[in-house]
Amino acid sequence: MTASEMNAVEKSTVEPLTAAQGVHAPVDPYAQRVAASPVRFLYPLNPLAKLAAPIPAIVLLVFVRDLATPAAFLLLAYAILLVGVSFTRRLVLLLVALPLGAALIGLSFSLWTDASRVDQSVVIWQIGEWTLYGGALEVGMATGLRIAAIVALTLIAGLSTAGPDVVRASVQQLRVPYRIGYTALAAFRFVPRFGHELDVIRQAHRVRGAHGGRGPFAAVARWFGYIVPLLAGAIRHAERVALAMDARAFGAYPDRTERHLVPFRARDVVFIVLLWAVSAIIAWTLFPWGLA
Repeated sequence: MTASEMNAVEKSTVEPLTAAQGVHAPVDPYAQRVAASPVRFLYPLNPLAKLAAPIPAIVLLVFVRDLATPAAFLLLAYAILLVGVSFTRRLVLLLVALPLGAALIGLSFSLWTDASRVDQSVVIWQIGEWTLYGGALEVGMATGLRIAAIVALTLIAGLSTAGPDVVRASVQQLRVPYRIGYTALAAFRFVPRFGHELDVIRQAHRVRGAHGGRGPFAAVARWFGYIVPLLAGAIRHAERVALAMDARAFGAYPDRTERHLVPFRARDVVFIVLLWAVSAIIAWTLFPWGLA
């Protein structure tokens, strides 16, 4: 390696990334990245594409009343999540909890369904004068499947999208005023900040021995002891954020330059078109539904 090459390597490793270089960066160099295989195709997609693709299916699920349509969309969402998102413990818990929640909701709705408006040819359970008919159970399970399918479709964007990227895409593609977008982003980032400050306050109370004892009343007293320092920290953090925004002339101009771009590429259009097409095929195949 020559001396010039060694100097270039040293400069590339020592010099920090400038804002001008960050404008052309394909990814945010300071954001938390998800270590995922290239097969997990949902992460590189534009957040707006992942939000727009399931919308027709979600709107359709609001009106259907059968069992097959929500079950088909639930399986479709599961297939997309299993392929496009990293296989983590949270994903497994969600995929297991959705069918269980759908069954619980379906059973609950079937108990409250008006028996005079459903099919009474099949008796599932009878206690005294109360009877659970097969038609009521079908209506309840269809409702539970619809809710589970809608939640599963929303997880396509929820499990593969970061909040800052949603704000950036809204500002860049939807032309949302940056005053609104980045103010919302600052508000979202208050939540982890509050969590960190609450943890620090708890540790400080433990060090001072101000745990207050055990029992429900002691827990309530401890939480009241957290409120005042937490509010004080929130006010200090809000002042720092306001000063930082003023120092950067936030709101002084109608537009601002972006260091990290979230482009809308051809693959985003392909994903939307494919999911819309599959949704149309499912709807056409299972038509007509019982809308009554």
